Amino acid sequence: MSQSHALSDDQVAGELRKMTAFIRQEALEKAREIQLKADEEFAIEKSKLVRQETATIDVLYEKKFKQAAMSQQITRSTLANRTRIRVLSSRQELLDDLFQEARGKISGIAAKDAKKYQTVLKGLVLEGLYALNEANIDIRARKKDKDAVKKAIGEAEKEFKKTVGKDVTVTLDEDESLPDENAGGVVIIGGQGKIEINNTFEERLRLLEIDALPAVRETLFGKNVNRRFYD
Repeated sequence: MSQSHALSDDQVAGELRKMTAFIRQEALEKAREIQLKADEEFAIEKSKLVRQETATIDVLYEKKFKQAAMSQQITRSTLANRTRIRVLSSRQELLDDLFQEARGKISGIAAKDAKKYQTVLKGLVLEGLYALNEANIDIRARKKDKDAVKKAIGEAEKEFKKTVGKDVTVTLDEDESLPDENAGGVVIIGGQGKIEINNTFEERLRLLEIDALPAVRETLFGKNVNRRFYD
């Protein structure tokens, strides 16, 4: 009975082959499943890493871009300031030369045209008389202008009397004179020595420099120069 159910060697070998094939098939399928799972996880991790690296690169690029933009802005601003300073310096130098040339010209007025100088002196004295409107006035001038100033004083006194209707006595202070290197003009003193009007050429030119500078700049450099370069 037992012998009828016994398997032959060939049958045993066949069963073993079937079992081996089944196990191998399951192993292959499991290996494929593992491979697919590994590939999927790799793809997910790779995508994650790519996104992270891309974000890092974007942040770095944005930072570099901002740094470059800031550097460019600083460079542009520095160059603009340097240009502005050069322009201002050149313009100021031109203006200084202009007024220095004017100083040189006014210094030679007395020597070149005595009659014209005396007329100017009269105007300067008369201006002081009108401003002070006092009975007694002292005048200071250069020693070398003594004669011209005295003539100018006489003419100014007459004109003041004619215009204002009252006498004025103007005295040339010969004890205290203006320096000879002074370009010319007079200093008018009133208020018992307490009020002084400086009508020397240097002082008038200095005031002109201050008052006329905006107009001179506009004439030389254009209408908008004060707003663009001197604000």
